[in-house]
Amino acid sequence: MDSAGKEREAVQLMAEAEKRVKGSHSFLRGLFGGNTRVEEACEMYTRAANMFKIAKNWSAAGNAFCQAAKLHMQLQSKHDSATSFVDAGNAYKKADPQEAINCLNAAIDIYTDMGRFTIAAKHHITIAEIYEAELVDIEKAIAHYEQAADYYKGEESNRQDLGPDFWDVGCSSANKCLLKVAAYAAQLEQYQKAIEIYEQVGTNTMDNPLLKYSAKEYFFKAALCHFIVDELNAKLALEKYEEMFPAFTDSRECKLLKKLLEAHEEQNSEAYTEAVKEFDSISRLDQWLTTMLLRIKKTIQGEGDGDLK
Repeated sequence: MDSAGKEREAVQLMAEAEKRVKGSHSFLRGLFGGNTRVEEACEMYTRAANMFKIAKNWSAAGNAFCQAAKLHMQLQSKHDSATSFVDAGNAYKKADPQEAINCLNAAIDIYTDMGRFTIAAKHHITIAEIYEAELVDIEKAIAHYEQAADYYKGEESNRQDLGPDFWDVGCSSANKCLLKVAAYAAQLEQYQKAIEIYEQVGTNTMDNPLLKYSAKEYFFKAALCHFIVDELNAKLALEKYEEMFPAFTDSRECKLLKKLLEAHEEQNSEAYTEAVKEFDSISRLDQWLTTMLLRIKKTIQGEGDGDLK
């Protein structure tokens, strides 16, 4: 059957499911088999949703999954309801980002009510990604990443009895969310917030054999945020990080920071640019680092809107 045929069949199933639901509300049906008709309607809505997906009618698929989710809740089947809301959200993602968020929030409410915080956290990340990519609302993306991190951290502290491997997974998931928050906070010039997160994650990872290599990156980013605000703060922070994490001293990031601080102190924009170019020739600068380094360079007297070339 072609996609148009699937769509027609889906529409028929939706109509039939609606009849089942209305029939279940009558007094006699309520006494004899009302729930059975609701269960049948649930199944029909789900089948219709999958047919709409085949036909790539994403809004109709999302709506059908939503109808199934509401009926599952009526039947006191919370897990099935949450699953259907997630399916609805995934379908709506392709057509209506805001409706996708509404469905995923409905699923999150159910999962948190059931105490399933790790699953709720994953869906908060999905919502954050929709705000990033589709709706371009960074403040709301930050809020959902923060909520996800809170849920991951809450679960890891509740379940440390399961051993270090579980703790590492929970901690790593929380850290990924927090690092997203820190990156955006710095872009929005909320430097203190970014610094606190980078220092926290750096401290959490520097003693972990698998993660300590990344700690130098987090301390580097924290120091750059300090540097934008105040050169002296950056110097003091750098000393603190070297003391806390001696391996940082030999890193290329630490050496770059020292060259940049020296160039900034001398108000020497050429030396600053040369240090950045040397670093970039070995470790390519990403957009975030480029933005932060440019912000620092602009504080060198007479530099104006210069670049890093």
